[in-house]
Amino acid sequence: MGFAYIIEHMEEDDEVSRVVPPWVELEYAHMRKLAGLGSQVHFTHLSKSSSDSLNAKFTENASGGQANAICHESGVLDLIKERLGGSLEKVCLLDPKAEKELSPEDGDGRFEWFLFGGILGDDPPRDRTAELRVLGFPSRHLGPTQMTTDTALGVTKRVVQDKVPLDKIPYIDHPTIKFNAKESVEMPFKYIAENGEPLLPPGMRELLFEDMNKGFEF
Repeated sequence: MGFAYIIEHMEEDDEVSRVVPPWVELEYAHMRKLAGLGSQVHFTHLSKSSSDSLNAKFTENASGGQANAICHESGVLDLIKERLGGSLEKVCLLDPKAEKELSPEDGDGRFEWFLFGGILGDDPPRDRTAELRVLGFPSRHLGPTQMTTDTALGVTKRVVQDKVPLDKIPYIDHPTIKFNAKESVEMPFKYIAENGEPLLPPGMRELLFEDMNKGFEF
C-alpha cells in the first residue's frame, strides 16, 4: 500500500486560460506516475476552474500503474481535519529548511502523508514553504539543491516506500536539455537520473522548446 502525497497548490492560474499553466499540468500528471499504483496524490487549494480542468485531464489520461489523483478547492488543513481528525503528527512537510533529512525509516509508520508546498521549483527559490512551516508540521529535507515538485515527490517515494536512501538515488544537477545541434536550455534544478538523462514529465521537453522559440517571435 502506498502513501498519500499532498500538493498545496500555490501557483496563480494562467491569465488567459484561467487554469493551471501547461508546465504545472505536466508536472502534476507526472506525479501520478512517480507515486505509483496504490498511492494517492491530493492537489489542494485549487481554483474551481483548475480543479475541473485537472480532473478532466486525469480522467482522460487514466492508465494502469498510476496513483489515484484527487483535486480539492479547499486547503490542506481542511483535508487533514476531514481525514486525520485534525492531527498534524502523521503529516511530513518536505521543507528545504528542515533540520532532519528524509530517511527510509520515515516510511515505517512515522508518517502517512507527505506534504509539498506549492511549486518547489522556483528559480531563485522563494521559500513559499514558509506558509506551511508556521503551522507546525513535522518536517524533513531532501538535500540542499532545488528540485521541481514532481522530482521532489519522486525522490520522497523512492526513499519512504522503495527504501532507497537519499544519497543512493542517481541524480543530475542543472542538466542541459538539447533540442538540436544549435539549441539547448540549462535547467536550474536537480533531477532524478534515468539512463543517464534527467527524468522529465512526458511532454516537458516539447513545451520547453516551444517556450524558447516564443522568445524569438516578434
